[in-house]
Amino acid sequence: MTVVLPLKTYNDWKHCITVLCHIPLTPAYVEQRLATLRDPADHGRQKFVVTWGEAHLARVIGWFEQAERELR
Repeated sequence: MTVVLPLKTYNDWKHCITVLCHIPLTPAYVEQRLATLRDPADHGRQKFVVTWGEAHLARVIGWFEQAERELR
């Protein structure tokens, strides 16, 4: 699988996180990332927006929310 950034689909994103980056999508990890990405004052979110833009931020938040639903 070739990874093109920014990723465009949930499945590509999930593959990138879990397989290529070896990061398990645990409830704690998903919760922490959502807290960061939803907080406009967070430096990590600000850097993400500068690098990837608001539209991709919205997609990634949606993907983390989907992962959160899958973990329930």
